[in-house]
Amino acid sequence: MTHMLHAAARRVQWDRTSAAKRAACLVAAAYGLRVLYPIIRRRMKRAGCESGPQDAGRAETGREEPRRSGSREKASPAVDAEFFQQLLELRKLFFPKLVSSELGLLCLHSVALVSRTFLSIYVAALDGKIVKSIVEKKPRSFVFKLIKWLMIAIPATFVNSAIRYLECKLALAFRTRLVDHAYETYFANQTYYRVISMDGRLANPDQSLTEDIMMFSQSVAHLYSNLTKPILDVVLTSYTLIRTARSRGANPIGPTALAGLVVYATARVLKACSPKFGKLVAEEAHKKGYLRFMHSRIIANVEEIAFYRGHKVEMKQLQKSYKALADQMNLILSKRLWYIMLEQFLMKYVWSSCGMIMVAVPIITATGFADGELEDGQKQAMVSERTEAFTTSRNLLISAADAIERIMSSYKEVTELAGYTARVYNMFSVFDEVKRGIYRRNAVIQESENNSKNEDKAELHIEGPLEIKGQVIDVDHGIICENVPIITPNGDVVVSRLNFKVEEGMNLLITGPNGCGKSSLFRILSGLWPVYGGVLYKPPPQHMFYIPQRPYMSIGTLRDQVIYPDTVDDMHEKGYHDQDLEAILHMVHLYHIVQREGGWDAVMDWKDVLSGGEKQRMGMARMFYHKPKYALLDECTSAVSIDVEGKIFQAAKAAGISLLSITHRPSLWKYHSHLLQFDGQGGWRFEQLDTAIRLTLSEEKQRLESQLAGIPKMQQRLNELCKILGEDSVLKTVDKEE
Repeated sequence: MTHMLHAAARRVQWDRTSAAKRAACLVAAAYGLRVLYPIIRRRMKRAGCESGPQDAGRAETGREEPRRSGSREKASPAVDAEFFQQLLELRKLFFPKLVSSELGLLCLHSVALVSRTFLSIYVAALDGKIVKSIVEKKPRSFVFKLIKWLMIAIPATFVNSAIRYLECKLALAFRTRLVDHAYETYFANQTYYRVISMDGRLANPDQSLTEDIMMFSQSVAHLYSNLTKPILDVVLTSYTLIRTARSRGANPIGPTALAGLVVYATARVLKACSPKFGKLVAEEAHKKGYLRFMHSRIIANVEEIAFYRGHKVEMKQLQKSYKALADQMNLILSKRLWYIMLEQFLMKYVWSSCGMIMVAVPIITATGFADGELEDGQKQAMVSERTEAFTTSRNLLISAADAIERIMSSYKEVTELAGYTARVYNMFSVFDEVKRGIYRRNAVIQESENNSKNEDKAELHIEGPLEIKGQVIDVDHGIICENVPIITPNGDVVVSRLNFKVEEGMNLLITGPNGCGKSSLFRILSGLWPVYGGVLYKPPPQHMFYIPQRPYMSIGTLRDQVIYPDTVDDMHEKGYHDQDLEAILHMVHLYHIVQREGGWDAVMDWKDVLSGGEKQRMGMARMFYHKPKYALLDECTSAVSIDVEGKIFQAAKAAGISLLSITHRPSLWKYHSHLLQFDGQGGWRFEQLDTAIRLTLSEEKQRLESQLAGIPKMQQRLNELCKILGEDSVLKTVDKEE
């Protein structure tokens, strides 16, 4: 009786402990449901009513956000038909032909993934046999199977390492293909200039060409590995488990249906609660690119900022850009926190409990694992067989669950891939359209308050996409403009129709106020801007050479600065040697830098080493090296002394180079024979230049300016004297206040 009471007491104590544990679990579950239910409800409501309220709100207010001209409103990147279409288009760049090194790497990677799956199944079966030998107390069998397990670990670890190696190689191969194609397109037909200056869809091409391509390539290779092996693992392990259950007389339909139901329910819940990672990642990449652009902008203008002492303003802009990026990253982290929490709860704990049921039911109900009777009437225990089956099935089920978890988790990676795919695809599409002459500016069109100004400027501005209707014809001699308009990429019509003819040997002086179209004409002649109308006859690009006011100094030796953009091999093919380059530097009074900087092979940051005048003379040295038929000189000697400047222009005329010069120095007028003068209001005049008359008129203009500048002071002094003397004068003016 006492033993019975003690047993009952122990049982009651166990029941109380179990009840306390169950109560704690229920409280935790209720708290988790209370926290997750509002989030799930908001997600589902937002997914169902996302488009309706926005359209209704716009209809009620009757106002719209400012539209951007030339831009199309695009939805945020998502896993939809457009994403798969973009991915298929980019696939053609990955595998340009059927037999390629990328396809070979992909096949090797696939073989490694398949081998890893079969090795996992074999190791799971071997684990079950090891446990069986332990239960049966067979040390020799245990040692033999353990040695086999260690031996199989060698190829297994090699395959694991090979999978990571091949994944990185595949990502690098994809990136190389994309970078090669991107560079070819970016530097074809001066696309690199047009994307920045004439098209506004890519704010940071450097970001797209570097980080976006890298992240996209890595994401594609990693996603292939994360999807191929898990799918294969699920198929093979499921087949192995079903075959084992049937061989032992168990019915696999129930566990299989339970697994399918749990996976389907998990997928539905995760999809309903999943944030828009594609949009978030794309926005994060955009903010990273803008922050990098702000840093590069400061580096490019560091001297001007230092002169103005504008470090506080620049620091605030940098801090603002970084804060925007940090806020975006915090937003992504906060959304991932709850999503990963829900994901881990479903895939680790819910799936583990269901997995225990799926393993236990076939073993308990299978007739092949039931204890039998021997001939002498003793029962045959099937403990070791059940233990082996349980261990093997459990390992296989863990592998299958891990594979399904990776498949489910990969949805987040797919949405992130959608963001990278959209950015890379958009970059290539913009490059392709710009290469074909299709430009779109993203300038915000705002209504002006002054209607009269709009009416005045309506004729000088073209809204919407600009149509290229002009023709460019390459000729051997002369430059002829027939009704060619000068239109900026923003659509501003600077000159409606321009007609002039520059014959070979003619030197043209171009003058006019700021913003009248002088440099714009050079951009059209150089082929940087398209011809929107009329016909332009000009020599091929190799017979024209443009020299800006601030010449570009490349990375390389001193020799490379003179022969830019040629290489040393190109220089030798043209028959030039270092002695010829020395003669050119003598011509522009720049030979002293050869000894000063250490010879022709000296490599320095020439942008900082050379002064402003030396860089301009280096630009003129390039003109003498290339010997073009026509030289477009855009204030290219403004920092050079007048005597050296005159000698350089005289040497250019002696070399037979026709000069088209923009200059404000009267000392250079005598080196030109014709004049193209813009008035800044859309008008122009092309005539023969009479230097003597023009110099006389210029001197008279300067004399009148100096005389008229003193009249206000003289008039003010006359008024003061009349006031002091109390007298009047016929030239006295009345004060405005009076």
